[in-house]
Amino acid sequence: MYFGVLGPLLVRTDTGEPVAVPDTKVRTLLLDLLANQRRPVSADRLIDDLWGTRPPRNATGTLQARVSQLRTTLDRAEPGARSLVQYGPAGYTLAADVVDSNIFEQHVRAGRLPEALALWRGQPYADHEFARATREHLEDLYLTAIEQLSDRGDDVLQQTTALVQQRPLDERVHAAHLKALYRAGRQHEALDRYAELRKALADELGADPGPELQELHQAILRHELRRPTSLPEPLNDLVGRDETLADAQEQLAANRLLTLVGPGGVGKTRLALELGRGAPNARLVELAPLQQDDVLDAVATAVGLRDESTDLLPRLLDSLSSRQLLLILDNCEHLDLADLVRRLLAAAPGLRVLATSREPLGLTGERVLDVPPLTAAAAGELFRARAGVTDDVTAICERLDGIPLALELAATRVRALGVQGLAERLDDRFRLLTGGKGGPERQRTLRATIDWSWDLLDNEERQMLRRLAVQAGTFSVEAAAEVSALPEHHLLALVDKSLVAASDGRYRLLESVAAYSLERLREAGEEAAVRNRHAAYYLALAQRADLHGPGQRKWLHRLDQEAANFRAAPPSLELATALAWYRYLRGRLGEARRTLTAALALPDQEPALRAQAMVWLAGMAATDAEGTDVAEAGEAALRAVGDDPHALWFLTMTRWAYGDPEVLFTRIDRAIEAFTERGDRWGLAAALSTRSQLHIVRADLGAMRRDSLRSLELFDALDDDWGRLQATYALIVAAEISGDYPTATAYLEDAIRHAEDLGLWAEVSFRTAGLGRIALLTGDYARADELHERARQLAIEQSNKSAEEYAEVGLGLTARRQGRLDDAERHFTKWLDWLTRVGGTPGIAFITNQLGYIAEQRGDYATARTLHQRGLRLAREIGDRRAVALALEGLAGATENPDRALELLAEATALRQQIGVPLPPGERFDVDRLKARINPSSPA
Repeated sequence: MYFGVLGPLLVRTDTGEPVAVPDTKVRTLLLDLLANQRRPVSADRLIDDLWGTRPPRNATGTLQARVSQLRTTLDRAEPGARSLVQYGPAGYTLAADVVDSNIFEQHVRAGRLPEALALWRGQPYADHEFARATREHLEDLYLTAIEQLSDRGDDVLQQTTALVQQRPLDERVHAAHLKALYRAGRQHEALDRYAELRKALADELGADPGPELQELHQAILRHELRRPTSLPEPLNDLVGRDETLADAQEQLAANRLLTLVGPGGVGKTRLALELGRGAPNARLVELAPLQQDDVLDAVATAVGLRDESTDLLPRLLDSLSSRQLLLILDNCEHLDLADLVRRLLAAAPGLRVLATSREPLGLTGERVLDVPPLTAAAAGELFRARAGVTDDVTAICERLDGIPLALELAATRVRALGVQGLAERLDDRFRLLTGGKGGPERQRTLRATIDWSWDLLDNEERQMLRRLAVQAGTFSVEAAAEVSALPEHHLLALVDKSLVAASDGRYRLLESVAAYSLERLREAGEEAAVRNRHAAYYLALAQRADLHGPGQRKWLHRLDQEAANFRAAPPSLELATALAWYRYLRGRLGEARRTLTAALALPDQEPALRAQAMVWLAGMAATDAEGTDVAEAGEAALRAVGDDPHALWFLTMTRWAYGDPEVLFTRIDRAIEAFTERGDRWGLAAALSTRSQLHIVRADLGAMRRDSLRSLELFDALDDDWGRLQATYALIVAAEISGDYPTATAYLEDAIRHAEDLGLWAEVSFRTAGLGRIALLTGDYARADELHERARQLAIEQSNKSAEEYAEVGLGLTARRQGRLDDAERHFTKWLDWLTRVGGTPGIAFITNQLGYIAEQRGDYATARTLHQRGLRLAREIGDRRAVALALEGLAGATENPDRALELLAEATALRQQIGVPLPPGERFDVDRLKARINPSSPA
């Protein structure tokens, strides 16, 4: 019989049938006996636990009656089960073997933490004081499991959220919760939860958070507590490498570049992963499947950089410049990486590089560590552990030269052949291959091991293995079956034989096995056909990915997993266009531009597909600033594609803050009309959100809210989280313009949560900077600086120039209000050239006026007038009446004639009232300064 106490009491028969235990006192009796498993509980104690200070008149008899009821209930459910409740001289005992709490403890102690957490249904023995010690013991184990999983990056957010509600002042619980929030990509929420705990501790206990929690807060704030690393979890322990591991750890601590060198299969990668597991922030780049041109994209992806620049390297260097990181470059021998590694290390003082290769990189300052084969003793220990035997295996290990991969592969055959049979067959195999030329001896020995493993496969398993060679990185069961054109059970057989590694539902070939399999594929004359199937499968996958609506999160994650395979596919317009929206959402604009450009260069392309690709390319280049005239590129794309509403919308959405407002309004109105006629709800919602943003330039609050709310209504019905983010943008701006800062804050915080959940880090940056604006307008300058800097750092990591500009301009605004005029000027002027190149006239007008205010605050009225007049001209060109009013207010401050200053202020006030957006209190800083200067005796 099965008993469950990890939550409400649960009793089931051995066949799984539920057992209802009647009467509250009988259930309490059973819980008491379960809390004291196999330990007798005296009758007096049971009476006290069941009835406390008010026992029944005949307490002993009543207890016996309840025991009888319990035995009868168990026996009716499962004949013979009444014997589980036993009585002896020391009292009553429950002889139960299967209790979920026992299984839970076993799982925790064995490290099977997900299985342990799956058993937890709620608080054990809730509200029963007699089980307090047992309950606290189990809850402590539960928290330990959560902490260990959180450190590994597993998703335990649901569990920590529940625990925080149960134990609101427990710092250990909060530490696990903050880590879970951060590793779920919700850094902003983690910081807010810490602030709430700090206040609660002060209010309830008059205390501050402890030093460990304070250190965790700082790590989250500095992005030093990284999201889960890219390191695969090893299936078993590292054997025989204690000395080499200690040596490598010492050298890596003392040197910023360490290269592990040795023959294929010797365990360089396994050793590097073990070193990475001990580092607080490690990122793995698997180079084996890559060509030279793919390296930068792979490194950028591994470190979390979403590239937008045509030249990715400067953005990568900038992103890494302030980070503490261990970059593991695995399998470098076929690539020229010396210059890239040199530049990375020069630009990023906090970066360390751990490389694995068959030869050194050849850089000055490189420390090289030879990874030798295992010693005889270590090889024997490894082989026996993997084969599950205690025999003398010295001869086998010597023949295999102590190469770990060879030992692992050979150990899988002991069950079928026995140690003696394996030794005999291995002897034959080596004799057959002795005397081969080409390649060092260890490589020939490894080849012999793989040849031998190959010979033990049946024909279908060989076909599967060689056809898996075209897969890059990890792959799914479905991909293996489709590309190989074989049933998936052959893949699972290869996993059993250690020729394919499995982790979290994904599969990969070991490096040497992949190289060997590729040779076999070519020998079979199948490479072209299999590569064609590979390209067709991943194209079909990209084409069926539904990134609109409720499946958005699932498909983003799936496409993330397949990034290496998409890169391995040959250039094609079909694939480049199918992945364009995914790459846009993920911020990989540089990669999108490169793949689209390469595909467009191919001959004999279908005209309609070329036109579609031109639209994507023009949109991705909207803020590139490195290419040709981005506005003309968009017009050319529209001419090629025709009156396609999706093209009209996308090329408006990507240029709304930079292009000619009249042109953009005309485009978006045409798109809205077409989407309405077609009944395309997603397209209509997207176009309405873009038009709401265009209304910002005209400061038309009514239109902004009307289009935004309709867009939000549609996106809510479609359950599209990205769409919700877009729809609320103009609502945030409208609230800020009208001075409704609580509403703006609520929208921003909700948007950050959604963006973090989706992993849309450029959006997180924009919204975090938006919170910085609210902090600035409400006078909290320290928080404004913190939020803007957090947003700026995140934008740099994502290589998003628009987000970086928005965040840094916010830093400039705060600096100017605080009188740090040199800092403000530096923040502002940095962006003028970029804005000029992308056509960002509204931004240029705003910054020009800010520079005018700086000149006025310095007392240089002539320069201030020149700047504000320039800003006024630009504002009138784009038709932004709020910007016109801002420039007029700036000119008033730069005018030394008080009467003229008042006239200009009156003109600005009238203009703001005319468009229905009077200056809110948070934006009166400069006007109040001027009024105080004109009439010092009157209040501002």
